[in-house]
Amino acid sequence: MIRLDAATVLLQWATGGMFFCWLTTRHREVGLGYGWLLRGVFAALAGAALTCGLLFGVTAGRELAAAGLAAVALAGLAVSVVRRKAGVAGQRAEHDRRSRQVAVMTGIERVGTAADAAPSSSTAKGTTPREFPPGLDLAAALVGAVGLVAAGLAADGHEALAVLRILAGAAFLGAVTDAMLLGHWYLVQPGLPRRLLLEQVRAMMLVWPVEVIALLLPTGMVSVLNGSIDDGWSGTLGWFWVLSAITTLALGFVTRAALRERAYSAVMAATGLLYLAILTAFGTDLVARAVLAP
Repeated sequence: MIRLDAATVLLQWATGGMFFCWLTTRHREVGLGYGWLLRGVFAALAGAALTCGLLFGVTAGRELAAAGLAAVALAGLAVSVVRRKAGVAGQRAEHDRRSRQVAVMTGIERVGTAADAAPSSSTAKGTTPREFPPGLDLAAALVGAVGLVAAGLAADGHEALAVLRILAGAAFLGAVTDAMLLGHWYLVQPGLPRRLLLEQVRAMMLVWPVEVIALLLPTGMVSVLNGSIDDGWSGTLGWFWVLSAITTLALGFVTRAALRERAYSAVMAATGLLYLAILTAFGTDLVARAVLAP
């Protein structure tokens, strides 16, 4: 019988998503709306994880962490909204750099820049506006990670392997999801440097071998492929897992190649590839976890 613990999967997704949200927001270059989107989405997923845990089987540490992640993510969202007038320092700096380039090429003097205007709301009061602290995103991820460790330790046997698989899965799902969402954000903020998206794609590819090896370790997907574990589909799910894993890695390489193209449409092409990568990444993690569930 195939089983999957929805509460753990949802908390994995929320935890990994908040970690890679921090990976991007710490650069202080992406507009505030991106952080608002991710905090809202992953707080909702953490709330869903808490609900599933309470309804279908409580693991105290996991449920407490799910509630904590949702609370910290929503607190971060509230702080970012309250401090929205401070803007994002890196975004203003990039705006000024591009404005100077245009002025040099055209000979048209700049009338004003985002950086010139941003502090004006607070200078009258004699204070400097404080930006959102990205550490709040990392704090949410760390709270969620504690719950994932608790969920792994509650597994029946092979606790260390269960913890490794859960944490690797969280990073894997979080990286590919945030990369796809970041790719869409280039429509909102076209001047965003591509290196931010490349950082997410590289992270996904670095986590890939950890995820795959963790799922192959005994008792793992090797047992499904050689028939020692019956997947109920005459081994079809085992080979589907292999195809999903290989395709996810291939999509990572193709996405990186697309981002080397100079045309702006390359970013949209990369985002479309990441859509596919989400499907194959979930196939890699969830199919294996479901088949191997005790």
